[in-house]
Amino acid sequence: MFVLVQKLKEVLFSVLPIVLIVVILHFTVAPVETPQLIRFFLGALLIIIGLAIFLFGVDIGITPIGRLMGKTVTKTNQLWMIGLGALILGFFVSIAEPDLHVLARQVDLITTGQISFYTLVVVVSVGIALFLAIGFLRILLNIPLYKILIVSYGVVFLLAIFTSKEFFAISFDASGATTGALTVPFILAMATSVSAVKRDTHSMEQDSFGLVAITSIGAIISVMVMSILNRSRSLDGSTAMLINQYDSILYPFIHKFPKFTIEIALALLPIFIAFLVFHFFSFKLPRRQFKKIIKGLLYTFIGLVLLMVGINAGFMEIGSMVGFRIASMDSKFYIVMVGFILGLVTILAEPAVHILTDQIENITSGFIKKRIVLIALSTGVALAVALSMIRIVSQGIQLWHFIVPGYILAIVLTYLVPKLFIGIAFDAGGVASGPMTATFILAFAQGASRAIEGANVLTDGFGVIAMVALTPLITLQILGFLFKKVLSRGGNN
Repeated sequence: MFVLVQKLKEVLFSVLPIVLIVVILHFTVAPVETPQLIRFFLGALLIIIGLAIFLFGVDIGITPIGRLMGKTVTKTNQLWMIGLGALILGFFVSIAEPDLHVLARQVDLITTGQISFYTLVVVVSVGIALFLAIGFLRILLNIPLYKILIVSYGVVFLLAIFTSKEFFAISFDASGATTGALTVPFILAMATSVSAVKRDTHSMEQDSFGLVAITSIGAIISVMVMSILNRSRSLDGSTAMLINQYDSILYPFIHKFPKFTIEIALALLPIFIAFLVFHFFSFKLPRRQFKKIIKGLLYTFIGLVLLMVGINAGFMEIGSMVGFRIASMDSKFYIVMVGFILGLVTILAEPAVHILTDQIENITSGFIKKRIVLIALSTGVALAVALSMIRIVSQGIQLWHFIVPGYILAIVLTYLVPKLFIGIAFDAGGVASGPMTATFILAFAQGASRAIEGANVLTDGFGVIAMVALTPLITLQILGFLFKKVLSRGGNN
């Protein structure tokens, strides 16, 4: 119970800044209707409760499952078996990722079903599964992480030439959305088991980072391949606002509850079945441990249902409305300024970011302070959201103008920084693009794109998650470069 209360506190501090910003904007420059505001508060409350229960369930259910399955698969010591196990398990866990569900639902809504919810979820999950297998084989075959990243992003840039600009934004957003609260703990737990096979402490430390980065590339490539296969098909974005057209405040919550109950149950079912198969035919857990994991899966299910209902029944609606109204003002400075503030507070309030900064401080023996990393990350993410708003309000600036140079810089830095920092930096992209980015900030950007004449909700409304996920790749590697320089000077002295 104590752990659950701690999770509740973490989530509360993550969601509260967004709520306060909405309240301030409501009473100043972007007033909203009272029913919508009340739905937003109810949605925020469900998100806080649901996300806390979900994260608690992940800790006692999903993470142990990942660790146990990773250990079981690696016991075979056969590369093809480990690769196959990673393919199956990676697909199952990605299918259930809540951030991916949010993005896929937005894509389905805005493309009016031209890219359906299930199509995008399945396509992205296939990419995640394939690159999870590649990541595991990299660890076992001792292939340097930076080589895999360079080759993989080389493929990404090649495919980008043939990818439509609508799919380009969605593909990079999918990369950030898939590395969420369910996928990351599961992948890292499996990575720990696979790395342990090598029995090399230094190697295990480096291998514990980078797997999330590799799997996220799979999301980009899979969506780009889908774009190329559908080359003759043009996409049109709906200009309809994301508004619940109900007089009743509670009706959207009541209406969506059974829908998401069924959807989440189906999404988690493969993980549950896989666990049962592994339990009865492989690790045969003690009864107490078995019941604890089942309880964790139940918590995960309940938390996910509450989370998705809260997001879709009230939370994202306000994000879209606020973005639309601020972007409709005479001065476009306001939308850029609010975007900067949203990026700043979102990353500071993200619980996973604080875990990452503590980890960096420990690895560098206190040389790189947590405060310095937080300042670098928050400033970078704030600039990322602000630049996304500039892209929306300006004609002629496209997402690839930021993404391509940004990733080229990130790849170049891999040759200049300590290898440990490469994995940390590329994994941090998934940490930065957390639940608030995939929900409120995404809706905010789409609302803004609807208000700007000449903007396209498909090409301009998407891409903000991609921008946020890119920032840590650069900022943390720069910190790693500085760390390396100071160490070399100390050695010379």
